[in-house]
Amino acid sequence: MQTIMKQWPSIYTSKKVPRSVQNRRCEGDEEGCGVTEKCVLLQEAWAFGKRYAGKTENKGETPMSCCAGLNSMRCWLEETARRALEPLKTAALDPSFLKLGESGNRRHSWGVMFCIPPLQTSNCDQLGNSMSIMPQKKNSSRKHGWFWGTGGAKLLRVQKISILSSPEGPMESYRNATEVQMTQMVQPCHTNHRRELSIGQLLKWIDTAACLSAERHAGCPCVTASVDDIYFEHTISVGQVVNIKAKVNRAFNSSMEVGVQVSYEDLCNGEQWNVCKAYATFVAQGKPSAKIKLKPLVPQTEEEKIEYSVAAERRRMRLAHTETIKDLVTNSPVQSGTEIPRLLSEFENRECGMMVPAEKTRVESVELILPPHANHQGNTFGGQIMAWMENVATIAASRLCHAHPTLKTIEMFHFRGPSQVGDRLLFKAIVNNAFKNSMEVGVCVEAYRHEMEVSRRHINSAFMTFVVLNDEGQPRTLPMLKPEPGDGERRFKEASARKKIRLDRKYVFSCKHTEVPLSVPWDQSNKVYLSYNNVTALKTLVAKANWVLTSERDKVKMYTLEEDKFLSIRIEMTICIDAMQAFLLLSDLRHRHEWDSHYASSELVQQVDKEDMIYHVVSHTMSEENKPQDFVILVSQRKPCSKGDPYVVAFRSVTLPTHPAKPEYTRGETLCSGFCIWQETDELTKVSYYHQATSGVLAYITTNIAGLSSSFHSTFQACEQFLQKNKDNLSVGLQNL
Repeated sequence: MQTIMKQWPSIYTSKKVPRSVQNRRCEGDEEGCGVTEKCVLLQEAWAFGKRYAGKTENKGETPMSCCAGLNSMRCWLEETARRALEPLKTAALDPSFLKLGESGNRRHSWGVMFCIPPLQTSNCDQLGNSMSIMPQKKNSSRKHGWFWGTGGAKLLRVQKISILSSPEGPMESYRNATEVQMTQMVQPCHTNHRRELSIGQLLKWIDTAACLSAERHAGCPCVTASVDDIYFEHTISVGQVVNIKAKVNRAFNSSMEVGVQVSYEDLCNGEQWNVCKAYATFVAQGKPSAKIKLKPLVPQTEEEKIEYSVAAERRRMRLAHTETIKDLVTNSPVQSGTEIPRLLSEFENRECGMMVPAEKTRVESVELILPPHANHQGNTFGGQIMAWMENVATIAASRLCHAHPTLKTIEMFHFRGPSQVGDRLLFKAIVNNAFKNSMEVGVCVEAYRHEMEVSRRHINSAFMTFVVLNDEGQPRTLPMLKPEPGDGERRFKEASARKKIRLDRKYVFSCKHTEVPLSVPWDQSNKVYLSYNNVTALKTLVAKANWVLTSERDKVKMYTLEEDKFLSIRIEMTICIDAMQAFLLLSDLRHRHEWDSHYASSELVQQVDKEDMIYHVVSHTMSEENKPQDFVILVSQRKPCSKGDPYVVAFRSVTLPTHPAKPEYTRGETLCSGFCIWQETDELTKVSYYHQATSGVLAYITTNIAGLSSSFHSTFQACEQFLQKNKDNLSVGLQNL
């Protein structure tokens, strides 16, 4: 439907036009066209006509009532528009004759409008066939759509519009080349005991759509490498329709990230809801001896540019996930020998007084891989493995609570190796920890070829969070879990660490502009996610499409972006300096006072890692309380992931226990700001500074935008001079390495 008659050519009627509007000629063309063109929209059909009203109009009389030529034009416009709509059976619809506007020389524009229902595919085909047989003529003047009359009052305007256009203008017909859409009706065979869609079945559909999208881009077979965390917002019932849309967000060397959006609709009332969003990583597979090099993906729309840019951050976080868990478990207080007895004593205060030994929740299940379980490459279908994992995890959770649990979260499927037809897969599941209203179940998958094999291959693992809902749909209090000694206690501790990470990540990612405070507490457990959020927020701001040039002075450009209730600025300049050196100089806030007069001092509080630092900044800017402002700022820097990516230096406020607010300062906050630096040529570098205004700096920003102050201009001229002065001074930039 979206591609039907995407853009019609010039289409003209074969009907002889009235004498009052004859003798038309294309501008620059010696032949008279003697024809006109119609334009059919999704909801409207138009035929446009323009003419002079003549002396009658100059007398102040109404043209429609006293101009015979206009009445004949009206009849002719109605007839030509009706002929265009004959295949749609709209003859019974009443036309509206409208005055569209007025231009110079007393020239008026008139039109006929028919409101028609949404077009069906068959009707579109009929309409296309009927119009394709009409004579066509090329407009040699290249001013396509304008025809001039030699008889004083005759001008027709023609317009090409997509069949899917709206009255406001043509709809965007672009579609991502890697996009795959899947629509499934939920049948009883897809459901669980509650007649709700099984999560395992949904995972099969998600993996299938994502794989097809990946292969559409790669042009060769692809396999699932991992699936990031998935949060399920709604359950889906029998008879409802599941809509899955998958497309490649970014291609790296031999792997790519595929984003999958899942929603469902109720056919009875037409309502739709989002179910979940997933990010899957696929690896292209060629011949055993050949290494696949994926072609780069070029984003087109604003949404695609954001996903493309943020995909590099998700990849970085994905690779650091295992180390993050290890660090948290190592530094967590649950390492002390008294922590588990303390937690168990707290559990005794629950309303549910039961304690279930963890070994009673253990589940083992073996599956023989048969041809129906394999994909088109002969490997076990990743979606099928995930479905089996969900099944054994659900059984383990049921053994703890003696009820039917609901899956809420899946934490990263990681495929460590393939399995083929004929392999045996051994699934092991056990409840790792039971919190007050939720429980974590760990699932491990091992593969072996023959029953006599001793060694087994660990091919997958995941952690799933379940809840048990009461009749009102609220989570029930769960029984307590007594972990097994040894490995059971380790799993118990790691489950607590993962829950903390989930809560930290949820808070960081859901922190809206309207939430106070803007600063998020920083600690070792959420450092990866704070850094991710910091860089992602800046990259999202950079990818916005509606920036407006506000001022330009001495090659320093200021752009603004007004979105919802928030105002953002962008300061842009091109400098003769290497991008890497500019990146190093601007990353170190200890030198910012040399070019930014608003900075009084900047102290490096903590070197988190090679890419993240925390600074305490004191500003000359005075608050409403007539005290200087201070900030605790997380600086996250990133080098380009691939050619064409910028160097990124992102800033956001955080809260540190070691640096609380002091009475002599007013604690300020910055939500999203930073630099993006592009190497334009071998000698020239484009430096752009972005800042999303918060209440503390809003007045300062709007004063500059309105032209009442030139401090932005002078500040960034000083920044250019600082960069030029220090571009050969490696010792300044290397302090930040």
